[in-house]
Amino acid sequence: MAVVHDPDLLVLDEPFSGLDPEAVLALSGELRSIADRAAAVLLSSHQLDLVERLCDRVVVLEGGRVLASGSLADLRTEVPARLRVRVAGRADWVPDVAGTTARPADGGVVVALAGGADPQAVLRAALEAGPVEHFGWETPSLLDVYRELVRR
Repeated sequence: MAVVHDPDLLVLDEPFSGLDPEAVLALSGELRSIADRAAAVLLSSHQLDLVERLCDRVVVLEGGRVLASGSLADLRTEVPARLRVRVAGRADWVPDVAGTTARPADGGVVVALAGGADPQAVLRAALEAGPVEHFGWETPSLLDVYRELVRR
């Protein structure tokens, strides 16, 4: 009902709550159309995958406090650069490279690089462990950004 009169401002609280997947797609499309017509759409949601897909700017809140705000690209700079690495036959492989931390993920590891850590050193360590099946940068999701911000 709120969109019938073509509003200049639309404020929604958890608009996707309780919707089936088809209704989520339909509402997502409608909200994007409204925003594309230069109307302001402000929504709150815990469904970060939908926020990531729909929103141009994001404000991350915890306990009523603003942790960060900006474009998704801006917010992604809050998370250390990450590499996803898979070494053939070595699910237990973890690089021993200064300035990095690693966690297992999908048969490989995700390696977070603190400022100044050398991604080439990670590649050299992976090659020493065995044939490298995958080595690439990983774009952090909004959920990754949120987790990093609340951990601080």
